[in-house]
Amino acid sequence: MSFHICLVEPEIPNNTGNIARSCAVTGSVLHLVRPLGFSTDDKYLKRSGMDYWHHVDVRYYDSFAEFTDAFPEGRFFCATTKAQKSYTSFTYQKEDIFIFGKESKGLPPEILDRYKDTCIRIPMSPTVRSLNLGNAASIVIYEALRQLDFPHLT
Repeated sequence: MSFHICLVEPEIPNNTGNIARSCAVTGSVLHLVRPLGFSTDDKYLKRSGMDYWHHVDVRYYDSFAEFTDAFPEGRFFCATTKAQKSYTSFTYQKEDIFIFGKESKGLPPEILDRYKDTCIRIPMSPTVRSLNLGNAASIVIYEALRQLDFPHLT
């Protein structure tokens, strides 16, 4: 049993490294949709993930369509500041998929429109644009795990 975190065109290696580390400690699968804003050999990416990389199931895709085709029965939740519902408004199930967009623009409108009923947001002050991507992914994945009473975690 695992959850899935999908990063669509991530730009900052440190954020992806931090999310990889969160995936390692939670047993979640990390999906990266190209183009990436960095090389996977990037020293900042590796430094952020520290020595956890060998514990992470990382999968790469050349497009978002290729990613969604891999999960025809998947439940997709798109994290966006534009969502009406909080991330705590849903009841999560094992194998759910959490999608995050690039740091500079978030997810494209066509993805948000396609999954408009399962767009989620993290409540925050209206005076600040958004949370750090790594923090947002951790908040969401830990809520999903909390709802299932942290299976396989001690």
